Amino acid sequence: MSENLSDRLTELEIRHAEQEKTIEELSGEIAEQWKLITALNKKLSSLTDRFLELEEQTAPEVAVTKPPHW
Repeated sequence: MSENLSDRLTELEIRHAEQEKTIEELSGEIAEQWKLITALNKKLSSLTDRFLELEEQTAPEVAVTKPPHW
């Protein structure tokens, strides 16, 4: 193998290794963000349910009546 071809091959191997490392790091970040999104969705659902329960407890009963023009 000529020196130029050997240098090119070494450069490609270095780039490949760096890209593999970057992909692994990004994959880890995505996994962490997915866990956070899941936890936030659960919290939002819980808070929404709690809000609706409190709203039901505090909402005054509205009588169903016909408007005066009927």
